[in-house]
Amino acid sequence: MERYLQILTISLEAVFSNKLRSILTALGIIFGVAAVIAMMAIGNGAQKEILDQIKLVGVNNIVILPVNLNDSKNQESQDSESETPVTSKKYSPGLTLKDANNIANTIPSVKQVSPEVVYPVQAVRSGKKSSVDLTGIENNFFDLFNLSLEKGVRFNDIQASKGDPVCIIGPTVAAKLFPDENPLGKQLKCGSVWLKVIGVLQGVKTDKKAESLGVSDYNTKVFTPLKTLLIRYKDRSQVNQSSFGGGQMFRMGNMAMYISNDANKVGEHQLDKIVVQVDDTKNLSATKMVIEQILNRRHQGVQDFEIKIPELLLKQEQKTKDIFNIVLGAIAGISLIVGGIGIMNIMLASVMERIREIGVRRAIGATKKDIIFQFLAEATFISITGGFIGILLGVIMARVISLTTDILTIVSFVSIAISFGVAATVGIVFGWLPARKAAEQDPVESLRHD
Repeated sequence: MERYLQILTISLEAVFSNKLRSILTALGIIFGVAAVIAMMAIGNGAQKEILDQIKLVGVNNIVILPVNLNDSKNQESQDSESETPVTSKKYSPGLTLKDANNIANTIPSVKQVSPEVVYPVQAVRSGKKSSVDLTGIENNFFDLFNLSLEKGVRFNDIQASKGDPVCIIGPTVAAKLFPDENPLGKQLKCGSVWLKVIGVLQGVKTDKKAESLGVSDYNTKVFTPLKTLLIRYKDRSQVNQSSFGGGQMFRMGNMAMYISNDANKVGEHQLDKIVVQVDDTKNLSATKMVIEQILNRRHQGVQDFEIKIPELLLKQEQKTKDIFNIVLGAIAGISLIVGGIGIMNIMLASVMERIREIGVRRAIGATKKDIIFQFLAEATFISITGGFIGILLGVIMARVISLTTDILTIVSFVSIAISFGVAATVGIVFGWLPARKAAEQDPVESLRHD
């Protein structure tokens, strides 16, 4: 052991006696390790974002959103895509509660259905005002989106079935309208109706990407039972002549029916969203197709809705990011190999410069194993030192990326362990050839070398 410690001391002296060369040799390892850690941090951050978004949009959910075809641009798009002549009289009632009930009662793979209605209102409390989205929901809404309450309780069955004037508010609403008091049990005027606050939602972080998948900012909303909204505010499914933009009314006994003057006319959508939860991920695509067929039939073939599967879209995005991260990781790995080759080249040059030293050491009793150990120790020390510096640089790079961009980075112990292990391995593998070459030098010829 004493022998090897002495050889190790000689190796370290050789490294420190040529500081500039040692630093330049280690640069490839430093930047390679830093790149690996930074790339893996970006990959970990992307994965966490995807998982958080999947949790936010709900597991195995299908989102059905209304499309306003009464808008002239949408109407032109519908007419150009449809094979049905525009002269045919078609009327769709829009997205309604009956659609949600039909989906829930017809498709076996559907676990639960959550319809939503949203009305923008002015919320008033003790002279304080705030524009909020009053959202009518059913009891399963909170389970569907993994939402919990910071305080208070959910709607009970009686409140939901009778349409009682109660509400649950988001934390942002609570902070604006109840800054110095507990909102539970207090009255909040939303529009023209006073609602009793029975709960405050736990804060939820959302982003623009989640909003594009049908998830809105729950922190700024006021939730009330769906029946409360339809009874005490407005039910947009109530049909009148203005809903058709003009037309003729025909009566058959006690029944009245409007015939629109416009082709593919859509009534006002009763619902702003229907979220369908499927029992298994493998049934998502098939269930989406069945839902589309049901809605096409119920809406007379008028495409006044769109269907999204957030989880599949997010998983596809995750797959794309994984491929991108693999490519970046491969590039970083190549830089490590280049660094290893640099070590080998420098060490080979060092062997040629120190032939006389090798000869002297062999002449005074050093074995081939001693020479191999000496040069291998030098290469390994440079690699490990470069690995430590690379780890520090990689952590700093990940932090800088996170602070200067919107990219989330997470440095994990696994990425540090892998990069450090690779750095040490590179030093041993690429240092072996120079060490062996040094050991194979003829002692007599080495002593004659100038």
